[in-house]
Amino acid sequence: MRFGRWWLVVVMLVLMAPVRAVPARGATISLPRPGQVGVGAQGGWGALLKTGEVGNIFSDGPTLAFRLRYRMRYERAIGLAFENQRFKIRAPETEFPVGSGLPGRDHVNAILSGLELYQMFGTRTRTTKMVMVGVGLAQTSGRDTGILPNGDNIGSDTFYPGDGSYVSIGAGVERFVIHSWALDLSTRYSAVFLPGNRNYDVQVALGFMFYASY
Repeated sequence: MRFGRWWLVVVMLVLMAPVRAVPARGATISLPRPGQVGVGAQGGWGALLKTGEVGNIFSDGPTLAFRLRYRMRYERAIGLAFENQRFKIRAPETEFPVGSGLPGRDHVNAILSGLELYQMFGTRTRTTKMVMVGVGLAQTSGRDTGILPNGDNIGSDTFYPGDGSYVSIGAGVERFVIHSWALDLSTRYSAVFLPGNRNYDVQVALGFMFYASY
C-alpha cells in the first residue's frame, strides 16, 4: 500500500518540474481553447488526518474521481467533481474492546460532489499547471465486520457517520500526450464538515482528461 502512494508522488514531482515552453505540434497535439469541455477520470490514494471523529477511527485508502472541466478565458476554468474515497480502519482490534457487545468496523466511504474553480498557467504549452479551490457536498457511509469481540458473527451492516459539506484546495498538472488527450495529475487537501465534527483529507490522483473538439 505504501508503494501505491509513493509512486504517485514521484510522478507528480516529475511532471511539475520546470519545462521549456515549446508550442505544441499541430499534427500531434490539439490544445483546448476557451469554450471546450474536458471529461476525465482519476484513480489515486487518500488519507485522513488523525483529527475529527472519522479521522480518529479510519486512515487511508483508494480513491476514484470523475471530472468535467470547462475552459474559460484568461487561463481559467470551472468544473464539476465527483469523488469516491474508501478509508480502512486504523486499529480494528482496539476500537470495540471485549465486553462492548458491538461489532468491529471495516471501512468507511466518503462521496464528495462539488464545484471547482481553476487558475491555469502555460495553457499554450503541452504542460498546463493549475491551482484550484472547490466546495460541495459530502456523504459518508460504511460497513462493519459483523463480528462481535467474542467472535460471534451477526452479519455485516451499514452505518452512517453523517452527511455534510467540504471545501478543498489543490494543485495539478495536465500533460498533453496526443491530440486532445492529457494525463491529469493532482493533489488536494480537503476539510470535510460532518455533523458535530470536522475531518481533513489529503489526496493524490492520476488519470486522463479528454477535451471534445468542436
